Amino acid sequence: MTTGQPGTGKARPTSVGADAEIGPATASATGTPAQPARTFDTASQSGDSDPAKSDTAEDSDATKDGDAAKDGDATKDEKAGDAEGEAKPVGPERWEAFASAPEPVPSVFSRAGRAVGRFLIHEWTLATLGALALAGLMTWPTLRYPRYTLPQDYWDPSLQAWQMAWSGHILLTDPARLWQSNTFFPELWSFAFSDTLLGYAPAGMLGSGPEDAVLRYNIMFVLAHALATLGAYALARQLGAGRIGAAVAGVSYTYAPWLLAQAGHLHVLSNGGIPLALAMLARGHGWSLRHGYRPERRHDGWVYAGWLVAAWQLSLGFGIGLPFAYIMAGTVLVVVVLFYARRLRTGQAVPFGRRLFVADLLGGLLFAGVGLLMAFPFFKVTELHPYAERTIRDISIFSPPASGFVTAPAESRIWGGLHEGARAALPWHPEMTLLPGFVLYALAAGGLFFSVWRLRHRLLLLAGVLVTMAFAMGTRFFDGTFTYVPLFDHVPGWSALRTPGRLMLWATLLLGLLAAGAVTALTDRVRELTAERIPSWPGPWLRLATLLPLLLVTVEGLNSTPHPVVPTQPAAMRMAEGPLLVLPSNQSLDQHVMLWSTSGFPDVVNGGSGFTPRQLDDVRRVSQSFPNQTSVDYLRTLGVRTVVLLRGQVAGTPWEISIDAPVESLGISRQDVGDAVVFRL
Repeated sequence: MTTGQPGTGKARPTSVGADAEIGPATASATGTPAQPARTFDTASQSGDSDPAKSDTAEDSDATKDGDAAKDGDATKDEKAGDAEGEAKPVGPERWEAFASAPEPVPSVFSRAGRAVGRFLIHEWTLATLGALALAGLMTWPTLRYPRYTLPQDYWDPSLQAWQMAWSGHILLTDPARLWQSNTFFPELWSFAFSDTLLGYAPAGMLGSGPEDAVLRYNIMFVLAHALATLGAYALARQLGAGRIGAAVAGVSYTYAPWLLAQAGHLHVLSNGGIPLALAMLARGHGWSLRHGYRPERRHDGWVYAGWLVAAWQLSLGFGIGLPFAYIMAGTVLVVVVLFYARRLRTGQAVPFGRRLFVADLLGGLLFAGVGLLMAFPFFKVTELHPYAERTIRDISIFSPPASGFVTAPAESRIWGGLHEGARAALPWHPEMTLLPGFVLYALAAGGLFFSVWRLRHRLLLLAGVLVTMAFAMGTRFFDGTFTYVPLFDHVPGWSALRTPGRLMLWATLLLGLLAAGAVTALTDRVRELTAERIPSWPGPWLRLATLLPLLLVTVEGLNSTPHPVVPTQPAAMRMAEGPLLVLPSNQSLDQHVMLWSTSGFPDVVNGGSGFTPRQLDDVRRVSQSFPNQTSVDYLRTLGVRTVVLLRGQVAGTPWEISIDAPVESLGISRQDVGDAVVFRL
């Protein structure tokens, strides 16, 4: 075999022995590919520590093999290398310029930039940003004047703005007094007179005063919508729906027309923790509706996160949280029964794992512990005020008929005006207009026949929809004999829920999952069709058409919710010394007083909630004749030191005449402060 000598083009015999070497870019004259060069490290190759001795042995072997290459320069180089105690590569490396460049090592900044870029285009980042943007648009103009207006009305939202402010304030200053609020003075456990939104306490720690309380409420109002969309999206994705199908589930769950009537009830709209917790728990247990149980996907971290989110959801209030708690308990029971039934049937142990068991045990205990701690003050309120308990007659007042499921509230931009006559036929339409959306109904119906879910799963979802609707009717479904009444009579805490229609939340979620299955099947089919077509030019238009269900569901959720301006805090409230009473006093005006009291949180007799304590009833009755000796003595007995009488509210009341009556003989003083009169007792 001959090779060309580098640089000469002459052929020479070459040994093919084990120690024969060629230059890094040398090729045979016959076109044989060049072999990779081996750099001499004579000491290491021979195992001898003497470099000169190793070089001599190498040269001798090459001569015996008949190597005829005797380049003078190479010999000189080798001798020079011997003299220096190190070997040189054999042959020139002039072709290295044609080798591929080494892969550059990225800097810290470039690696950080790539990580940020991957994060920004990740599905969950885009889903979160999309949910936030959609919430801002769909709740507009909530954020137009967030310090001065409130959505729907300024009564219950004022109460809930105070609730967030109080919980944040008292947890920073005196946590032991959390349930003994500054309102309804001198009642005990007054913070438990209604749902508390305690889970929003961290937000209540920021800012002070009525304007900050209103701003905080509006921000949380928008964020609650975003979380609900993201939570339902996550649940649908975990169960196996595609992105567009999951988006349909998220939007329909959050912006269902019936929820527009609840715009003044933040504790009802704050429901995003329900689907989010279910999604996390399903993810941690490696289960999905489409793929079943996959043990290799188990992860106890998601289980802990799911139970933590569930506990936080429960802390927002029992109006939504109590049904959630019982559904969680029932789900755990059913899963355990099915787990052991499968084990007995197959005779094989289903993989679960000790870590997952510990996560469920600790998470379940946390969830139950939060529920019990939250329930204790409410049981104390029931004990002190037994007349506050609901009766089945109260439930009947708010129980919607079947026509409510196809009737939209006035706040619906699409259906509100068209359903005005249907609303007029309902006894209490704010809690009886329960339309989840005609588009959602149609998509869910289609999902019964064309879906990625298995048939048995579709039937189970349909059964869940029908059962929850029956319960949502309260006493209107066969007088509630087989549905609501047994729960009311035997399930702890259920008697406190006076509005059965809010159970429509669960029917809406299940309808959204049925719709997600149908839309996912549609998008999968479109993807298959576009992949098969040649040419594929209709493909983009077909894929764009799959967004139509999402667009229709979004449009049906458009609102015309009013945003009235919140009454301005009277200057007298900023300087009045507590305990104080603000007159006139009634359920609606007292909710404003609660909001105004966020400036310093003085003790106030006023308060508005789901029920009125008898002592507050007595105060309102006796103070009708204020200022006179009887009312002054009674208020002094309660510990009241200041009475603020609002001039703008006295028209048509007894104070319209007595507001300027002399008070010197009563031993009290009077001072005009802005549009109010301050009496100091």
